[in-house]
Amino acid sequence: MEQLTYVEPGKLERLDVPDAEIQGAGETLVRPLAVATCDIDNMLVRGLWPGPIPMGHEGVGDVVAVGDGVSSVAAGDRVVIPFQISCGTCDYCRRGLMAYCTAHPELRDRSGVEMKYGMGSGARNWGGFLSDTVRVPYADAMLVKLPDGVDPVAVASASDNIPDGYRTVASPLADSPGARVLVVGGGGIALYAAGVALALGASSVDYVDRDPDRLARAEKLGARPIEGLPERLPDSYPITVDASADPAALQLAIRSTAVEGTCTSIGIYFQPTEMPLLRMYTKGITFRTGMAHARRDMPAVLDLVASGALHPELVTGVVADWGDAEDALTELSDKTVIARV
Repeated sequence: MEQLTYVEPGKLERLDVPDAEIQGAGETLVRPLAVATCDIDNMLVRGLWPGPIPMGHEGVGDVVAVGDGVSSVAAGDRVVIPFQISCGTCDYCRRGLMAYCTAHPELRDRSGVEMKYGMGSGARNWGGFLSDTVRVPYADAMLVKLPDGVDPVAVASASDNIPDGYRTVASPLADSPGARVLVVGGGGIALYAAGVALALGASSVDYVDRDPDRLARAEKLGARPIEGLPERLPDSYPITVDASADPAALQLAIRSTAVEGTCTSIGIYFQPTEMPLLRMYTKGITFRTGMAHARRDMPAVLDLVASGALHPELVTGVVADWGDAEDALTELSDKTVIARV
């Protein structure tokens, strides 16, 4: 089968690789139909990890084969595939902490990248979604059927980025219904966070970003755009989100968090980053960071889309044909969905 593969910085190739095969009970084969780019794909194409790496870890596809013991899906079902491999039965999975699944500890390094599609050396174990077919272990635990009437292109990021945005605001809004939200942006996840917050009943969402295109999309989602990166904002917010990976933006999000508020950061900081701990202490701020548990939150995300409350298609900047995937990823500068449909 054909598999789009990162070879070296700036170079992607379509390689002929062995066909994906069911290797045991509980597995399925899925043919990807719509595959979204993630914020991290830019870094991957520039050489974040050594190649070769099969590309693609956010997507919707059709089940084409089902192994013994699979009961939740059948051939022909359209499904969302979470980017993380999770067994559904270990202690972490039962607690909803799928990013830390212990099913394959021999394949995991300290960063956990081995248990994911399409990134790090783990992609060499599980492949990527920009392939003719992918193998999905633990199908009953992992796969989620696409609701009727939902466009697969619109929710291609339901594998990763949309749940990543969802988890920044869903729990805080459940504790503080109708609260005001601040999102400090820097990519697609920030926009999903803004859209989800409004879909879940936030009274308002302010969205800070330097990028005019993302600011325009935030406004279409219903957020109030704030251009640039001010040192301070005149208001404070019970719920703040840092989705920037920018230390200055992180500082802004923390400084803007109200007394006893919650600040969640999903930015990946590769270097030590200063934190205003005294301010956080005196204001009683709860700070959260960490990996998303995508499979846990996928059903809730899809329900919001199916209900018409959330419109993730407004975040997408480019829809490219499957045959143009190599060029689309090499020139990646916007949220992109590569589609067969």
